[in-house]
Amino acid sequence: MGTGIRKISAGSADKLQRVLGAFDENLNLIMAELSVNIRVDGADVVVSGEEDRAAQAASVLENLFALADKGENLDKGRVSYCIELAKEGKASDIKKLSSDVVAITSRGKPVKCKTVGQKRYVDSIKKNPVVFGIGPAGTGKTYLAVCLAVQAMKQKQADKIILTRPAVEAGEKLGFLPGDLQTKVDPYLRPLYDALQEMLGLETYTKLMERGSIEIAPLAYMRGRTLSNAFIILDEAQNATREQMKMFLTRLGDGSKMVITGDITQIDLPEGKKSGLEHAAEVLKDVEGVGIIRLNDKDVVRNPLVMRIVRAYEQDDAGRKKGEKE
Repeated sequence: MGTGIRKISAGSADKLQRVLGAFDENLNLIMAELSVNIRVDGADVVVSGEEDRAAQAASVLENLFALADKGENLDKGRVSYCIELAKEGKASDIKKLSSDVVAITSRGKPVKCKTVGQKRYVDSIKKNPVVFGIGPAGTGKTYLAVCLAVQAMKQKQADKIILTRPAVEAGEKLGFLPGDLQTKVDPYLRPLYDALQEMLGLETYTKLMERGSIEIAPLAYMRGRTLSNAFIILDEAQNATREQMKMFLTRLGDGSKMVITGDITQIDLPEGKKSGLEHAAEVLKDVEGVGIIRLNDKDVVRNPLVMRIVRAYEQDDAGRKKGEKE
């Protein structure tokens, strides 16, 4: 394969520095991941290497310069994701992510989708009354759902936000800990509290909780209710049984929206109990008004190491399943 040389203009020294990153960490990451050589020539960047790799690296840099023009944060996670897209010939997709603001936090920080998978998830929630967001830890499933719930309330599209989780221990038994039921289930619901407080601010969050406009409760408390004009989120849904999932989904009332999130690789149900999340995603895949979005390791937006950990576990699980079949 021939050698390719590409020159990309940054346009300004300031933009160039933002794309290169502190101590050229972004530049070094691109070179390491794509096996190319990159040198800086004034306000230009010159890429050399195998033709395909040089083209991929040039595409990454062009899109990073475009993001820099829009004031986007170019951390290692964003750069790594852009490299992954370039390897698939989809680097230009990252431009789609900077335009839409999902929500604004209480401190005025815009929340935007960071991956194409996240954008599909957000678009599906806006379009469908019921959406399943299935994927590994760190993909923003719960956080984005809470952001959209707060937006719906602010825009008078929902009178109430209801957040729920199955109260299933992750390998630990909490039944004999002191305190009432609320004290015992609070640790399970902490990520939901944190996301709401970030979006609303502590004072507004407290007022809405006291007024009953935000309700956070274990899944078992949903039985027998009809939930109308509400934005309802079922988190950690992989730990709901089939019966619980059916019960929950049939609570949907007029003017309501449901988002069900979970990670089917982290099921804590007793052995022999099938996850209601897996079952529902299969049974409802062709039902109109139900969106099923599957996120993967490329959609992990935490520390890049989390992406590598998720990928390693997925490879291990695939190997185990293959060994069991053989």
